[in-house]
Amino acid sequence: MRTAVVASYAADVDLVRVELADDPTVDITTTGRHTGLARRIEIWMLVADPGLVVHLKRHAHVDLAARATPVVDAVTRRHVLDHLNATWYRAQQPLDVLVDASPMVEVVFEGDNT
Repeated sequence: MRTAVVASYAADVDLVRVELADDPTVDITTTGRHTGLARRIEIWMLVADPGLVVHLKRHAHVDLAARATPVVDAVTRRHVLDHLNATWYRAQQPLDVLVDASPMVEVVFEGDNT
């Protein structure tokens, strides 16, 4: 079951938190740089078009329009990569290498003014 893209996010903040609490993996839909076609993927990098749709698929079954912005600030990148949830990534490369080279974006849901 899939619902339409959610238009009002303020009421859904708790729903999103519950959905992502035990598994932060979601599907997203991006727009192809060359084809312009929508592609639904789980692992992603955004370059040409920062617009995307996050698909909460485990409990909420909602689609959320969002925008991705590259995270370039080294202090923020280190803080994110040093978090307990990033243990797998730190096992792949030293933290300094991850901070310098890992792709990282901040996803902001449309309608979120925070």
